[in-house]
Order: sequence, then structure tokens, then C-alpha cells
Amino acid sequence: MALRLTLKPNEKIVINGCVIRNADRRQMLTIENHADIVRGVDLLDENEAGSPVKRVYFFVQACLLKPDIRDELIPVVQKDLAALVPIFHEEIGSHIFEAATHVACRDFYKAMRALRPLINYEARLLEKINGVETAMAAPAE
Repeated sequence: MALRLTLKPNEKIVINGCVIRNADRRQMLTIENHADIVRGVDLLDENEAGSPVKRVYFFVQACLLKPDIRDELIPVVQKDLAALVPIFHEEIGSHIFEAATHVACRDFYKAMRALRPLINYEARLLEKINGVETAMAAPAE
């Protein structure tokens, strides 16, 4: 079954490690066989990987983009995913197990997709923690 992608003007996509940028008009691509594909908007810059979940996401992304180091990274990803399990409650933690299953099957894009809700949840938690710390550090009047 072919994969059909509609690219926005100037949208970036990576196919099997090759970075492709669309022209100034909307285009449709049909990928006829299996390929490692990720849209530019789904890529995380290394400087953004400063939290535990984003770090795992970045390593999964590296597995997708760099097939030559996958075998080295998969155990790291699995270990990091396992370390996240006791941190998150069952409802949101199910995304960790889903991502681990996709990593085991070497379907890295689906693993990244499974981690996105966890990234959002982690960001909200960190905002709350930082808000509490800021409130506690503020001088009492």
C-alpha cells in the first residue's frame, strides 16, 4: 500500500536520510515502497532534547534517520523508556509501552508518534513544577 503525502509550500521532509524541501506550492508525493520518512515538523533539534521524554524521542528520531547506528541506539532507547515507566501514571504511561513496542518492531516513526502525547504531558508537568518553584522563591510581602 502506497503512502500519500501532501507537502505544504517549503515544507521539509526526510526520506531515508535525504532531506527534501518542497517548492513554493502544495505538492503530493506517493511513496510506493517502504522507506524511513519523517516530516520536518516532527523533528526535534538536539538542543531541544533537554527533558527525559524529549531525550528518548531524540534517540528514536536518530534511529529513524541514521540506520547505521540503530543497533547501538535501540538498547539505549529501550532502557530510557523503561526508566520512564514508574514516573508516569497508567493512562499516560500506556504511550511508553506503545513506543517500546514500535521500537522493538523497528517502526521508529510510530514510536515517535506514540511519544508526542507524553512530551505534551511532560511539558505541562514541568510548567507546573517551575511555577511552584517560582512562587516559593518569590519573597513574601
